[in-house]
Amino acid sequence: MGAQLRVYKRRIQAVTATKKITKAMEMIAASRIVKAQRKVAASQPYATELTRAVTAVATGSDADHPLTTEVETPTRAAVLLITSDRGLAGGYSSNAIKAAERLRERLASEGKEVDTYIVGRKGVAYYGFRERKVEDSWTGFTDNPAYSDAKRIAAPLIAAIQKETAEGGVDELHIVFTEFVSMMTQNAVDARMLPLSLDEVAGESTRKGEILPLFEFEPSAEDVLDALLPRYVESRIYNALLQAAASEHAARRRAMKSATDNAGDLIKSLSRLANAARQAEITQEISEIVGGASALADATAGSDK
Repeated sequence: MGAQLRVYKRRIQAVTATKKITKAMEMIAASRIVKAQRKVAASQPYATELTRAVTAVATGSDADHPLTTEVETPTRAAVLLITSDRGLAGGYSSNAIKAAERLRERLASEGKEVDTYIVGRKGVAYYGFRERKVEDSWTGFTDNPAYSDAKRIAAPLIAAIQKETAEGGVDELHIVFTEFVSMMTQNAVDARMLPLSLDEVAGESTRKGEILPLFEFEPSAEDVLDALLPRYVESRIYNALLQAAASEHAARRRAMKSATDNAGDLIKSLSRLANAARQAEITQEISEIVGGASALADATAGSDK
């Protein structure tokens, strides 16, 4: 009984230490969510106005540009997958990877080859374990991305969309990331970055009652689109990185809260078992004492006779 009680006590101490760690991680993640949400909100106006400017240039000219021109028979697409560098975030990274797999299957069914670009160690590890080809990858900043990180990611993607397919270029750019909806809801989504769908943007502006402005272009619409192309791709990637970071923190907070609650329940269960073992040990000791006293009394009574 004594050995069993010691086992329960050691387990309670170990679970208590784990509970302290998960509680601390939960509080850290909760504090970072607010900062990440602010960054997402701050990046939204720039991305919105940039998209409107690109749409205005494209609709106001007949420029043939990879930013807005649909390829008649696209044969190659690039997919940027955003995952996390660290674990302990529930199904955050696995949900994004599953969304990327569904997108890959859909593009393949359309007859398109897929070039994969990955952000985050979890995605890199997933593709590396399965020995799948990755065109490029970036790690080390998923929980706190900067605009410079978006520029580094955008550079090879822009180069790929500007090349001819025969030279290793792509016809489409897609991005898979986790959209931050609320503290409790984060959805893995995929979106096409390029070519930009002008009908969707114009329809969205019409629903909001906006009127796209008219511009005159100097020196030409093509030059303006060349200047806007990297800015547009960078802003879309940066916004996706920020939303993914906020989603990662929210998922980690939720996972750590669940782990903390489970640790508390396990401590209660182990405490009940420890108390039962202690009670059984005390009962056994009392029984031994009573039995010894009874035997002593019988022996004393026998010697008196």
